[in-house]
Amino acid sequence: MLLKGRPVSLTVLDYGFFRVHAGPRDIGLMGALIQTDAGERVLSDTGMPVKYARDPEAGREDGLDSFGHVLSLTEENLPAAQLALCGVAEIDLLILTHTHVDHIGGIFDFPGVRTGIAAVERALPKPLYWTGGQPWDWPDRDWHLIDGDCDIGPGLRCYLCPGHAPGQLAFSITLPETGEVLWVSDAISRPAEVDEAFDTAWNPDEALKHAHRLLALPHDFIIYGHGPDQWHRLRKAPAAYN
Repeated sequence: MLLKGRPVSLTVLDYGFFRVHAGPRDIGLMGALIQTDAGERVLSDTGMPVKYARDPEAGREDGLDSFGHVLSLTEENLPAAQLALCGVAEIDLLILTHTHVDHIGGIFDFPGVRTGIAAVERALPKPLYWTGGQPWDWPDRDWHLIDGDCDIGPGLRCYLCPGHAPGQLAFSITLPETGEVLWVSDAISRPAEVDEAFDTAWNPDEALKHAHRLLALPHDFIIYGHGPDQWHRLRKAPAAYN
């Protein structure tokens, strides 16, 4: 296991607000800060590349404008600023749920930090990024490769759930007050995806199979990857779930 302590808090990090053309559907972009009773700080995902905070038209370069566009994203939505809201300047572990552009934008911001990622995704020639191209090489990093369901630490379990992406990860986090939280990321980006049978996923059959597997786990609360109806109700940094 990578961690010694048990989770005591989960903070949703606000990485900005995005409109998907289909629908249209307005979605939050998010990461998570998990802190343990051993003082460990775990960051899940890093949001969009910094250029999106500085140039509203950055999506043209990546081809993302064919899918949607940024509604709100400033430098206050970048990982360092979001962590600062929580009084955190450094992290001990970074975990990437998958390597699409809205989840790995700040991957280069944490040199020297051990990084967890699905082995199948790290084995790709480059991070997935977006359909417009794969401009980034993998950074030199201490990689922890995840090849199946595993415990990251006591009370923090990882699930390998390919479908949305080849190495999609999801987590169950046991908190002292909130109980069992499923942080499903884009394994289930929104509840309607299950009814739609993940028809736009990289592998719809695998995505649906793993969604049902996640939903069958004991849980008190689910945080979806991009739930339009859930986003505005979530506590966000500096507030936390304990």
